[in-house]
Amino acid sequence: MLGKGASSSLNPRILTTFAGDSRLIRSTRPLPLLLRSNPGIKPVSMQLSRTLSGITNLLFNRSNVDELPGIKRKRLRPGKVSPCRPVPSDIPQPPYVKSRKPPGIVSGPEVHDETGIDCMRASGRLAAQVLEYAGSLVKPGITTDEIDQAVHQMIIDNGAYPSPLGYGGFPKSVCTSVNECICHGIPDSRALEVCLTEVFDGDIVNIDVTVYLNGYHGDTSKTFYCGEVDEEAKKLVQVTKECLDKAISVCAPGVEYKKIGKTIQDHADIHRYGVVRQFVGHGVGRVFHADPVIMHYRNKDPGRMILNQTFTIEPMLTIGSINPIMWDDNWTVVTEDGSLSAQFEHTIVITKDGAEILTQC
Repeated sequence: MLGKGASSSLNPRILTTFAGDSRLIRSTRPLPLLLRSNPGIKPVSMQLSRTLSGITNLLFNRSNVDELPGIKRKRLRPGKVSPCRPVPSDIPQPPYVKSRKPPGIVSGPEVHDETGIDCMRASGRLAAQVLEYAGSLVKPGITTDEIDQAVHQMIIDNGAYPSPLGYGGFPKSVCTSVNECICHGIPDSRALEVCLTEVFDGDIVNIDVTVYLNGYHGDTSKTFYCGEVDEEAKKLVQVTKECLDKAISVCAPGVEYKKIGKTIQDHADIHRYGVVRQFVGHGVGRVFHADPVIMHYRNKDPGRMILNQTFTIEPMLTIGSINPIMWDDNWTVVTEDGSLSAQFEHTIVITKDGAEILTQC
């Protein structure tokens, strides 16, 4: 997932570099993106209409409310974050790990020859295997930090680097987004919970895995149940997965990117779910984040898909408000009203017959 820091300007510009290249590329396009907020700028809240088309910028507000009316579960609160885990020196790292420049989106799509596609298949397959293993660990009492430890170890045991680690200062090897967390949840000491009474239901948790293997990133995520969850949560998770599947099914050479957003929004609307606008899919391959920007809602993007191009689709749906709030850690993003959010993500490659999912076992 890709995002851009909060800014006092409603029309931000981005600064980014090509992987392995010292040239700086300035994009003149405004982005609807947020990955972390800029230090020193006080975020504020901005209401966003679900019917709004086009690109919107996000300015955040923080919430100190522990519980809200109508929400059965406790409001998610931060736990203790352990130190960053080490990576063996013989494992190649993405260029942004050593660079102190803020990461950004690289201009131009990720288009590959056959060798590159094979490398993308390898990184995507490993990411999928790691994600399934991480999901098997989801149970009452386990902490998201313990999931991070297991993910980290499996990735480095396979000679790969955990892409989130060190990206713009992110301190962990995986993102774990619980309940109302939309994305970028930092693994910590909070234990996952299960239904203990008739009025308290089990957690849902999205685990977002990206690996850097042989110079290529594979990026995927899935929302898991912790024990028994209520029917409302199950339906949200199911419909979010359906949105991803339907979006992938329309992809092919020459298809406009905006068809992805329309497909997702149409299906979400049937079930009266909100589609988060500030976080998008993106090109991925030799670099973590590249063109195109994949918006998951109705939009007017005129761009078209290219044969052998790789990018992610990663819709985030909510039961209630689509307005996000960022925590003081400058990463964790939760729904404004504490309502549940779910997400699924795949990396795909555009083929002559449609699209191939790269992030599956």
